[in-house]
Amino acid sequence: MADVSDLLTFDEFLTHWGGERGGRLAMREEDRAYNYAELEERTARVATALLAMGLQKGDRIAWIGKNSDLYFTLFYGAARIGVVMAPIGWRLAAPEWAFILNDTQAKMLFFGPGFESAGTALDGLVEHIERVIPADEARALIENTARAPFEASGADDAVLQLYTSGTTGNPKGAVLTNRNMFALRKQSHDAELAYTKWADDEVVLVAMPCAHIGGTGLGVMAIASGLPAYILGEFTPDGFFDAVETGGVTRLFIVPAALHILLQHPRCPTVDFSRLKYILYGAAPIPLELLRQCILMFKCEFIQAYGMTETTGTIVMLPPEDHDPNGNARMRSAGKALPGVELKIVDTAGNEMPAGEVGELWTRSSNNMAGYWNLPDATEKTMAEGGWIKTGDAGYLDEDGYLYIHDRVKDMIISGGENVYPAEVESAIYGHPDVLEVAVIGVPDPKWGEAVKAVCVPKPGATIDPDSIINWSRERIAGFKVPKSIDVIAALPRNASGKILRKDLRVPYWEGYERQVN
Repeated sequence: MADVSDLLTFDEFLTHWGGERGGRLAMREEDRAYNYAELEERTARVATALLAMGLQKGDRIAWIGKNSDLYFTLFYGAARIGVVMAPIGWRLAAPEWAFILNDTQAKMLFFGPGFESAGTALDGLVEHIERVIPADEARALIENTARAPFEASGADDAVLQLYTSGTTGNPKGAVLTNRNMFALRKQSHDAELAYTKWADDEVVLVAMPCAHIGGTGLGVMAIASGLPAYILGEFTPDGFFDAVETGGVTRLFIVPAALHILLQHPRCPTVDFSRLKYILYGAAPIPLELLRQCILMFKCEFIQAYGMTETTGTIVMLPPEDHDPNGNARMRSAGKALPGVELKIVDTAGNEMPAGEVGELWTRSSNNMAGYWNLPDATEKTMAEGGWIKTGDAGYLDEDGYLYIHDRVKDMIISGGENVYPAEVESAIYGHPDVLEVAVIGVPDPKWGEAVKAVCVPKPGATIDPDSIINWSRERIAGFKVPKSIDVIAALPRNASGKILRKDLRVPYWEGYERQVN
């Protein structure tokens, strides 16, 4: 059998596993299941159909919907020919959908099951889209297309465009290539790390949203290992429990807030978790008491994952042996770089800092994105000379190479695993008739890690009603971005150049915490 660690493209993996493991389960969602021979055939039909509709390498297509076997089939088929998939968060508001769609310049928009009527919300808002294809039509297209030969995409061709917001408030499309998806596997394959090895009987749960690298990336992990992906449309406790009990799931990625939800569910103590090997978690460190409860309940090993969309997901892991239910110093860290990943801490001039000194984290690996779509200035600000990415996170490395995230250089809030950018929320609140100025911050939340708080300055003579601000926001942005609480103050703190000092606003809420990242 060929050495799979040398494979670098979706076409190579699908061709390989279609031949080597044709009869083995590749993907399952609800009552639909496909083996690797069927998945290879179906994705080849997708490639053929897209080419027949006039698409070519470098063109974009978009998906609005939940996780779905259809999404992954379309994504993999498009990737085989270098047509780039841009999944868009289904929880976003219609104006947010429209911005991303227009930015992608996608020629084709696929709606997932249950989103067939969502297109009306986009009427008059989108350009470029030549064809809108609902789920039933997409499935029929796959069934009724006869595969034809096609030219496969190369290792450095783009295949995925995931949107990540920034301090400007507008989402940016991180362009990811075949190589970004698969190349790090070679280094992990050659390293003796048990948790990067996969047994032949494993099943991967895909439960996080496909518009995030933590969702789509898990599907890619399954393809790379020739193992089944068990797909949940969205995370629910019962869906999770069924996947473990009847789907044979052995590992998954989840955010700590979701683990907390599972533990509170009355069904949890009765579920047989004996097949679970690893729970990977990220977006926030795990509170010690939550880890203790999880170890008792799930009886598996825990791995913390640190990464960004721009690094194609995980680049740093805190391994199981560093998870101590009694607590230890290393549990405050994000872990160590994966094989093939370089980390360094730099000062404001870009000079490397010694161990133990706080600066900005930079990283370099084959996982680093190709760049931001059509944003050369933003790409230049994020990607430094020599192939480094500036993460925007402040922290330090200890003598053993463990990474400690100290604070956030950027002002991003992570609430329940979702990224919330203050500028997006602020721009939604600006325009409220009673608000003169607003600054948005993250404050500690025992369930979600951080909660969104808006600090508002009223217009002269006006009185701010918190419920009015929250309702106003809910009409303009996704629910998870809407402030959970509103404070009213006379003036926002600013530096000499007029920049709002969000850090000063955060201080009172984070007293008693070691860092301003919960």
